[in-house]
Amino acid sequence: MHIDFAPPSNGTYNNAGSSRQLTNYLEHEDLERIEKGIYTEGFFNLAEDNIYKSKVIKDIDSNIGQLLKTDAKFYAIHVSPSEKELLAMGSTEQEQAEAMKRYIREVFIPEYAKNFNKELYVSDIKFYGKIHFDRSHSDNKLNMHCHLIVSRKDQANKKKLSPLTNHKNTKNGIIKGGFDRVNLFQLAEQGFDKLFNYNRQQKESFDYHNIIKNGYIAEQLELQKQEFQSNKRETEINQENLLSINIENKGTNNQVFNIDTYTVYKQVSQPSKLYFNQENNKASSSLISYILSDISFLKNTSPHEESEIRLQKKKKRKSRKL
Repeated sequence: MHIDFAPPSNGTYNNAGSSRQLTNYLEHEDLERIEKGIYTEGFFNLAEDNIYKSKVIKDIDSNIGQLLKTDAKFYAIHVSPSEKELLAMGSTEQEQAEAMKRYIREVFIPEYAKNFNKELYVSDIKFYGKIHFDRSHSDNKLNMHCHLIVSRKDQANKKKLSPLTNHKNTKNGIIKGGFDRVNLFQLAEQGFDKLFNYNRQQKESFDYHNIIKNGYIAEQLELQKQEFQSNKRETEINQENLLSINIENKGTNNQVFNIDTYTVYKQVSQPSKLYFNQENNKASSSLISYILSDISFLKNTSPHEESEIRLQKKKKRKSRKL
């Protein structure tokens, strides 16, 4: 799971003014998919789906009480699952989109609210989401991701909320609370795994990538050691499974061998039946051969010769009776 906060800019992500430019950009994919007759997703928030763009712009742009002209009015967040994570979310684009909305509503936004340490609830966060299915710069087959526009102010338009602050959990001074982005990424990942029953490997985790990128050398070495031990254990498990399969196959072969041995033993232990069957088979074979030879002989004789042969046979039978 990759989560990032788009840095403010003078272009699409300019958050010092209206949200119109960003919302217009977020609809560009819809036009392409509609032309092709492909399923699209509208804007959504905590409780509603298929929200009109005009409502999003109006709601975000009007929630700016006590903010200066140059202050950020909203923040753009990208939530991008990996291909493997997307497969855990559903087998179709529509299933994955519904799963994404559920994840945003039940996991990400609640954790986002808690992370300010200001006793905020999920209902205090004003946000709108837009799901995209494609990425022009990606070679992946599955590219669904979610764009979030989150208001700088809470729903009541009273509290300023900045996820880009460097304060984490300040209790003294003018600024209270703060925002710990690392903590958010960790909890959002754990929430995903729990929601979708996802078995995350170490190399997929945020902690792994964070240590590889930003960790101390000692932490990186410890991570490599853990990875080596994990790979070693996985190899041992595979070898054990392979050995178990071989033993099972060997057991099956022994059963077949025992059945064959029993059959031979039974035949040897009852020689009279075997001999009797063989004699019967011989007698049957002789009788069949005699009949077939007789038929073959009759086929090659003329009607006159055939009648003489039958007459001779009758005479022989009479002489035997006498």
